[in-house]
Amino acid sequence: MEVRHITEKHNVPMYITNIQCVPAGVFNGPTVVSMRPMTPKAAIRATQVTSRMPSVHGAPLHIGDPAAIGIKDINKPEFGEASTIKPGEVPVFWACGVTPQAVAMNVKPEFMITHAPGHMFITDLLNADLSVL
Repeated sequence: MEVRHITEKHNVPMYITNIQCVPAGVFNGPTVVSMRPMTPKAAIRATQVTSRMPSVHGAPLHIGDPAAIGIKDINKPEFGEASTIKPGEVPVFWACGVTPQAVAMNVKPEFMITHAPGHMFITDLLNADLSVL
C-alpha cells in the first residue's frame, strides 16, 4: 500500500479539527489529525490493523468528508504539506501527536515540551507489547 506523503516526499498533512480533547486540568483544546488518502478497501484494512494498537495511534478517528470534523480545506493543512487525493480514494484521519501543539496554542502555557510535526517519538517497545490482540 502506498503511503502518499512518502511517495510525494513531504511531511504528512496534519489538520486542527473541531473534535475537542478531554480536558486535563488547565490543558484543553482541539484534536489534530494526520491524513492519508486510501481506497475504501485499504481504509477498511488499515482500520482493522490499527485498531489493535490503541496505545499508539489506534484506529482512524474519521474516514471521509473532512468538513464533518471541521476541516475547511483539505488542501491547506495547518502542519505538514497537502497530499494528492486520487479519484476513488477517501481521506483517512488518525489522531496525531501534534495535538499538544494545538492545545499549547489554545492554553498558551509558559513552558511546554512536545515533538516536532512529522518527527515521531522513538522507543524500544515492541509492537507485540503494545497490541491488544
